[in-house]
Amino acid sequence: MIVGKLVFAQLMDHLPIKAFRRCVKKYRGNHKVKNFTCLDQFYCMAFAQITFRSSLRDIETCLRAMHSKLYHMGIRGKVSRNTLANANEKRDWRIYADFAQVLINIARQLYRDTKLAVDIDETIYALDSTTIDLCLSLFPWANFRKRKGAIKLHTLLELHGSIPSFLVITSGKIHDVKILDELIPEAGSFYIMDRGYLDFGRLFKFEIQKATFVIRAKANFQFRRIYSHPVDKATGLKCDQTIILTGYYQSKKYPDKLRRVRYVDSKSNNDLTIVTNNFSLPALVIAQLYKCRWQVELFFKWIKQHLKIKSFLGTSENAVKTQIWIAIATYTLIAIVKKKLKIDVSLYTFLQILSVTVFEKVPILQLVTDSDYKSPNKHLDNQLDLFN
Repeated sequence: MIVGKLVFAQLMDHLPIKAFRRCVKKYRGNHKVKNFTCLDQFYCMAFAQITFRSSLRDIETCLRAMHSKLYHMGIRGKVSRNTLANANEKRDWRIYADFAQVLINIARQLYRDTKLAVDIDETIYALDSTTIDLCLSLFPWANFRKRKGAIKLHTLLELHGSIPSFLVITSGKIHDVKILDELIPEAGSFYIMDRGYLDFGRLFKFEIQKATFVIRAKANFQFRRIYSHPVDKATGLKCDQTIILTGYYQSKKYPDKLRRVRYVDSKSNNDLTIVTNNFSLPALVIAQLYKCRWQVELFFKWIKQHLKIKSFLGTSENAVKTQIWIAIATYTLIAIVKKKLKIDVSLYTFLQILSVTVFEKVPILQLVTDSDYKSPNKHLDNQLDLFN
């Protein structure tokens, strides 16, 4: 007999189920499905992410070994390798992409007040991509090079809480700069990018939308200095200039003035030349903003190490995208629960604890605290207590 809620069920209680059902209905995910629903699929794949399962057979074996607890986990359908493989193959990956966006919006609200090294009230984003190598013979749709397959994960990371607010999965051939065409800049927000996104025609869209970009310049970009502002060279700053572009095509695409800041990082000895359309912030703050871009690199490193997105449970494009979006949804859900329960451990530690306790019947808060946690008495006063 199961008394109390399993840790996995407690975690899934924080999912907005109504929003999930709307996503399923939008793409007819449960059309002609009798037993293994989209929610069952999500639970199984989330279980695989949390417990680091390595294959469909691994998922099937673990869950069938705990068949008496599946109902209490929320899984109503019979779990089998073929059923799960077919669900990943056939059911539209956009169900889980849309649902991940719902979770991301919830997380962004929760982490809105998180402080950064740079004291700026506006929203700060870092845009970058990571490449996931694939075997071209198994994933022929993932074109990259002649004998190599890959996909790219393009991510716009909100630095308050490291929550991915925008995510696109493409083949490895797609150049990073093309993702700027899909972005809709938010007025007043800051966008930090590496030099792979340097395209002045596309960056002018940020100026029109009253958004700020902070981007590393290429060594050969052509400009003319209009004015040099004084800087404190003891801070690592080398220059702070107002410039205009002089290249024929560049000057046509971006006719306005720009700001050029050169900074040498004392720790890494990197010489950074940064271009921005912001003229109000101090030059040192601009340099510190660009250094915050490293958080998106840490995000990619974290999800590659701790979520299952480097090896896949299916070979079709739909199966790969389904797995990645459920991984992102799982990451975001864990971040939401951590914030809601005010859990004072790292996301990595929290995930490790969850990975070995999903079948336990202990309150989540008790798992991560040394103090004894007593669940509140839920007996109603007018309910007869037979065993008192």
